[in-house]
Amino acid sequence: MACIEPDDRVMTMAYTLRIAFAAAVIAVSPAAAAGPAATSTVKNIVLVHGANTDGSGWRGVYDILQRDGYRVSVVQQPLTGLADDVAATQRVIDRQDGPVILVGHSYGGAIITVAGADPKVRALVYVAAVQPDVGETTNKLAASMPGDVPASDIKPTKDGFLFIDPARFAADVAADLPPAQANYMANAQMPVAAAAFDAPVTVAAWHDKPSYGIVATADHALNPELARWMYRRSGAKITEIKGSHLVYISRPRIVAGVIENAARSVGETAAEPR
Repeated sequence: MACIEPDDRVMTMAYTLRIAFAAAVIAVSPAAAAGPAATSTVKNIVLVHGANTDGSGWRGVYDILQRDGYRVSVVQQPLTGLADDVAATQRVIDRQDGPVILVGHSYGGAIITVAGADPKVRALVYVAAVQPDVGETTNKLAASMPGDVPASDIKPTKDGFLFIDPARFAADVAADLPPAQANYMANAQMPVAAAAFDAPVTVAAWHDKPSYGIVATADHALNPELARWMYRRSGAKITEIKGSHLVYISRPRIVAGVIENAARSVGETAAEPR
């Protein structure tokens, strides 16, 4: 057997103590205690626009999220029908390399309610958006607590699509945007198929996944009381922001903050959708 000199014994004992101490630290560390269920912040964000707009409206929110380290994708759904719009959203979700926070504005809320059933989606964020249950339609919800936009401001096309009267666009949905920006958006509208608003949702992902709801308190298109009622029904975490229907454009920092909170919260609590 090898003989250990006194100095060697001291060094050996010190080394053993260091190993034991390191093992103890690992055993009681939060990461070790949390086990395999703990995850980091969800980094993939998918943004879905609403009716009569396109994905460019998300630019302010997009820039903030990107700067804060998130990977952000914007869906450019065609607004030709709920099934088409869900399919367009699904294509973007399929391209993500991990868990997703799915965000929808206005009619986009109906889209994410269905597309959110994808296993990659960990949480849903509704931004001044409808949040239907199974069998409900956008029109059914809107009619239950109408907003302040006169029906005469909605202009149909001969092939079944809808525009907002450009002369009324700012007052109806964009009162807190700079006039030049609101005027541009009024004349760059993406028409929506009227049938999209009458299509019932076949699944409501918010029953199984956490949701977050933003109420725009000066919203004329989606009655704030309806938004509150839908979000309370789903158990969503509610944030109220003083803003128009296009609150994600006029208040991008606050909206981005809600999205980031969702990404942190689901990342800290579970590795799989609840």
